[in-house]
Amino acid sequence: MISDGVHNSVQRITYRAMTEPDISAVVALEKAVFPDPWPRSAFVDVVTAPGWGGLVAEIDGTVVGYACYLIVDVEAHLTNIAVAPEHRRKSVARHLLERILSVADGQLCEFILLEVRPSNHEALAFYRKHGFKVLYQRPNYYRRPVEDAIVMVKYFDRDDTET
Repeated sequence: MISDGVHNSVQRITYRAMTEPDISAVVALEKAVFPDPWPRSAFVDVVTAPGWGGLVAEIDGTVVGYACYLIVDVEAHLTNIAVAPEHRRKSVARHLLERILSVADGQLCEFILLEVRPSNHEALAFYRKHGFKVLYQRPNYYRRPVEDAIVMVKYFDRDDTET
């Protein structure tokens, strides 16, 4: 289980595994942040289906951010990450991403993939800052509004030499 607290200058933010009681708050945040939100059933899968996982960031019991991932064999996929607008620029997304990278690395994944809208310049810069590179562009991936996706990848360093 992933659970720990990080202090920022004003409030204590706690990071932990997403659970079923979190789903309503996560769905509400998803709808507030994304123009084409995931349905509730997708988040049920995140907390119940094999290979899926999710994390939440909370302040005083209120979910202020979350991230979801899928691990299949040696591949990890960052499927979703969001932070409430009033809690952005406080390193919440960075802490969520770092925890997911740690989980994927610990599961011996070779790489992690993600999709991002080309118009989301802030997210593109964030992912580049954390070592992701553009792999290719997927046409018409997003529905509302219709937009391509930029597929990005980050490879985990593995020392394959035997000693």
